[in-house]
Amino acid sequence: MIQRYLFVSGCMVFLLVLGSCATHRLEGDFGSSTRLMKINQIHDPEAEKNVAPVYGMDGKAAQANTEKYLENFEKPSPPVPSTLTIGISGKR
Repeated sequence: MIQRYLFVSGCMVFLLVLGSCATHRLEGDFGSSTRLMKINQIHDPEAEKNVAPVYGMDGKAAQANTEKYLENFEKPSPPVPSTLTIGISGKR
């Protein structure tokens, strides 16, 4: 009786261990999103050899945008309201 119990439990453990060794269907596709993202980021691998100037905004427009951007950091940001104020009026 005990031998049969040990044999059945041993077979169950063996099947569980054997089942955990099986590969999942996603493992064959592992890393493809990272490779695709890397390929999409490298649009022009020869761009470093191009020494022609880049045309875009003129200097005054770029300076005005930069100053406007930096002004946002001079003002203190407003305090973030707490989300855990359910049932609390905030008054003491």
